[in-house]
Amino acid sequence: MIPKIKAIRDEYPRSFWVMMLGMFIDQIGGNLIYPFFALFVTANFGVGLTQVGILLGAMTAGGIAGGLIGGWLTDKIGRKIIILFGLLVSGLFSVTIIFIHRFELLIGVGLLVGLMGSMSGPAYNAMMADIIPEEKRVSAFGVLRVVYNLTVAIGPLIGGYIADYSYNWLFIGDAVTSAATFLIVLKMLPESKPSVSMETTERVHENGGGYLRILKDKNYISLLVCLMLMFAVMMQMMSTLSVYMRDVHSFPNKYYGYILSLNASMVVLMQFWVSRKMEKQPPLIAIIIGAIFATIGYTMFGFIESIWMFALAMVILTIGEMIIDPLSQALAAKFSPAEMRGRYMAALHFSLSLSNLATPYLAGLVIDNYEPRWIWYTCGIVGSIAILGFAGLHLRTSNKKETSTAAV
Repeated sequence: MIPKIKAIRDEYPRSFWVMMLGMFIDQIGGNLIYPFFALFVTANFGVGLTQVGILLGAMTAGGIAGGLIGGWLTDKIGRKIIILFGLLVSGLFSVTIIFIHRFELLIGVGLLVGLMGSMSGPAYNAMMADIIPEEKRVSAFGVLRVVYNLTVAIGPLIGGYIADYSYNWLFIGDAVTSAATFLIVLKMLPESKPSVSMETTERVHENGGGYLRILKDKNYISLLVCLMLMFAVMMQMMSTLSVYMRDVHSFPNKYYGYILSLNASMVVLMQFWVSRKMEKQPPLIAIIIGAIFATIGYTMFGFIESIWMFALAMVILTIGEMIIDPLSQALAAKFSPAEMRGRYMAALHFSLSLSNLATPYLAGLVIDNYEPRWIWYTCGIVGSIAILGFAGLHLRTSNKKETSTAAV
């Protein structure tokens, strides 16, 4: 084994690498389906993209509620059992969908799977925070992002061949990967829930399952608001940029594919290095740096014309995203008390989901009714507000030396 790779492996506990293996296998299965899900629904149920949007909206709404429930259960009964439950639901859904022939029933099933399947998200993130020392969390969440991007590259490639044969085999493949991950978690991944006193547990679980306590954490709420603004900007890469490049600049669709590939390649090749560099900075200073890169990159789209400048803008914003994505999760873990880590992670998921729900609609209104370049000018304004918010939070937490945010 190459010494450098061995050194990186030894930096993190065995449980972390077991998690990465399980998530890689599970996400391969998910990425067999996701790119072809709309094709499957329209072909099998004879509906249009509007109905597909309703279905995806139902799944997203279920996912938002499920994340909040999952965060509460993660803190109450443990991380491992909730992860196993999510994998079980995912596998059963993939098998069940093959036998559904009415679109109305599919919406109901989609709502349920969104609700129950998303419960495991906070459990994964809470377990990551449990097993990784604070000073290594940024790079650890960076490794997670690399793993995910590898599955995005591999899964659709395999799925395209399978889809040409039968859509049903996509869902069978996802069920198999869910089952394999279930066994890995069951046999190899120990529970990581911290031990807390009965008095602390009772105090946390009263008053709205502990979520009201999060609302009183003004610094964390400030962090969530700033992250919502920043992710509203970053959402434009998937929801708006392709249409903008086609309709405003008359670029062929393959150009959008090129710069997306540039984004994914940079993440795979550079994410770990960038995360290691940012670990040396105070977290909120690092996220300010990331927000500056992302804001500049997205704002550039409103001022440039050539595909080469679009590629440069993508390089700049990708650097920002490589900083912000892992740091957002590391900061959520840093702000959270150990006994409420699942709920703090669920609150992060809830906030970003709200941002993702609203942003495509608002961007569509601008594209359809106003000067399209205002999408990117607005990104500059919103990103700048987020940067100022992060800076204010850094100054406030550094000066007050509060217990939950000291030395942030």
